[in-house]
Amino acid sequence: MKSYDVVIIGAGPSGIVTGVTAKKQNPEKSFLIIMEEEKGLVPCGIPYIFHDLDDISQNLMGPAPFVKAGGEVLVDTVTGVDIRSKTLETGSGKSFSYSKLVFATGSTPTIPTFIRGYDLENVEYIRKSYSYINGLMNRIGQAENIVVIGGGFIGAEVAEQLAKYKEKTVTLVEMENHCLFRAFSEDFAVLADEHLVNAGVNILTGCTVKKLQGSGGKVESVILEDGRSIKADLVISAIGYKPRTELAGKAGLQLTSNGTIRVDRYMRTEEKDVYAVGDCAHATGFITGRTDNIMLASTATAEARVLGYNLFSISLLHSFAGILSVFSTELDGYVFASAGAIEQTAREANVDYVVGRFEDVDRHPGSLPGAKKIKIKVIVSPENGQIIGGEIYGGKSVGEMINIISLAIQKYVTVYELISFQTGTHPLLTTAPTKYTLVKVCEDAIVNIKDRFL
Repeated sequence: MKSYDVVIIGAGPSGIVTGVTAKKQNPEKSFLIIMEEEKGLVPCGIPYIFHDLDDISQNLMGPAPFVKAGGEVLVDTVTGVDIRSKTLETGSGKSFSYSKLVFATGSTPTIPTFIRGYDLENVEYIRKSYSYINGLMNRIGQAENIVVIGGGFIGAEVAEQLAKYKEKTVTLVEMENHCLFRAFSEDFAVLADEHLVNAGVNILTGCTVKKLQGSGGKVESVILEDGRSIKADLVISAIGYKPRTELAGKAGLQLTSNGTIRVDRYMRTEEKDVYAVGDCAHATGFITGRTDNIMLASTATAEARVLGYNLFSISLLHSFAGILSVFSTELDGYVFASAGAIEQTAREANVDYVVGRFEDVDRHPGSLPGAKKIKIKVIVSPENGQIIGGEIYGGKSVGEMINIISLAIQKYVTVYELISFQTGTHPLLTTAPTKYTLVKVCEDAIVNIKDRFL
């Protein structure tokens, strides 16, 4: 039986970053990553395989940085873990012992077993699997009428990409009143709907799927609760993901009510020398304080760096402070981004807030080629002006502007501080220095705070 100082189960973003970070901090230690497939995919890039990327090979992700750092990799499946003896078994019959074990087992698509016909042929999912997605690309190529169930980020991005094939009819069904409604407040979500329609997607919001219907074992139509029938020779279910924690549960690790592995702020489980990171690990909302599980690669890698630095000793005292839910996507050439608490989540968590708003263009003057409208909102605590959330809509620059808001939230920056924010501006790159977007939206929030207490 071969022994390693550290064994990491899983080679997604959290597993690879944990391995690279920890190995660089502890070069004398032996590390092994066990991964189920030889080839991996960049999770957030999967929707773009279906059109914008030339080939699935353009979205490959693998453990090369980990191997370069001195780690070892095994392509196999872990079938059992004995925490007491610190050993594990694999599907090929191999056995290993370890000093420390990291679960980075990720997540898997939620299967809609509550929808009759979910098991028909050509009912598909967005699995984080090279072999599966490669096969799905072929099935998409043969389909003419495609229905996507679920208007979250994955569903919206996949539908937008598929609608670029003009010979295909793409319909998106979402049970909420708007797409992306869990990440954006209504005024922003309405814009997302408009851009999806403009991109050629038929969207049906406020609708629930009753059943999937077919003959000969293959899906042929999607039946809605209101009786409408949508022709479909391919259905893609994108209703969310669930943590892959069956192995951890079987090993005796404590799971939360939503099925994630319970960890502390250093990603330690309640079992000595056992850790969990990424989609399979539980976390707490930075603003709401509630148990949360936002499955983002950016969140997973932030957790992974904390774990990597602190695996053998607490050397980086900044633990993982909680999930901020920093989202961004592009639909029909426009970027939508949010961070922290939006209005719905603040209300649900009983967090008091006021809103600042501002609109402009992302060039100065706005007549410059490529200028796009920008719309920004900040969610602010009226008690002290602390920024607790933000939403932005506009051009490419929005993708990094939301990261400034994310940093402001994490560092407890107030709107009073941000109005003296020193910026670098340029006509081709930003809004004007006289009305820089982040400054103006904070000024509006300050006015609303004052009005609140008049």
